[in-house]
Amino acid sequence: MPNTEWPIVAVALPADSRVTGIYHQPFLADAYSLRLPPGAISDPEQLARFIFAQQAPWIGRLMHLRDALVSIFGLKTTKQLSTVGDARVAFFKIYERRAHEIILGEDDKHLDFRLSILRRDEAGASQVVMSTVVHCHNLLGRSYIRLIAPFHRMVVRSNLRQAALAGWPQQSDDTPAAN
Repeated sequence: MPNTEWPIVAVALPADSRVTGIYHQPFLADAYSLRLPPGAISDPEQLARFIFAQQAPWIGRLMHLRDALVSIFGLKTTKQLSTVGDARVAFFKIYERRAHEIILGEDDKHLDFRLSILRRDEAGASQVVMSTVVHCHNLLGRSYIRLIAPFHRMVVRSNLRQAALAGWPQQSDDTPAAN
């Protein structure tokens, strides 16, 4: 059932997320949470796949523009990342799977980043928390993040909003529950 009444909230990086301590002093660190409806799937990889499958069309156009610009600097494009043989969700490499969290990300010459999709229960309600941390290696990385940070925040919020509007898949008898 689509959910349009619960807000997307900027929150501190969750203490129980692996991304919280991955970089000593991340150049960018943010997290956004959204309440899940009762019965929504609990597996973080399924949540991540669902979130990225619901992206608004403008995000695809923005990523196409990003790819055209970063290829000039020899940085990895989403097409290049999508064709790598690693396990991936969308074009993000899977770094770690836990019962309540999946860590995605990528390393490049200008920066490394990790993205967490964490499902947790708080105050009797299930929620998904999407966190991002970025470690910059050089001036190009810092400049890139300064430029894209506002877009990043719009994309994360949009991804969560689109997933909620689409209606979160429900836990079924054959879907393994996260513990």
